Amino acid sequence: MTQQVTFSLSAKKRGFHLITREILQHLPELPQTGLFHLFVKHTSCALSINENADPSVRSDFESIMNKLVP
Repeated sequence: MTQQVTFSLSAKKRGFHLITREILQHLPELPQTGLFHLFVKHTSCALSINENADPSVRSDFESIMNKLVP
């Protein structure tokens, strides 16, 4: 079964943001197994998937990116 949903995320400033809850609010109930494809139409957006076990992960990513791409 294929299903497509289109929605917009709230505007955010530059940085690394948790968006899982916001995405799930826009989706119907998902099956227990299968594939999930997320297409982002913004050219400067990138997705980072990590376990988010420690809140410092996002600040570490942001610190490194601010040095690489000021």
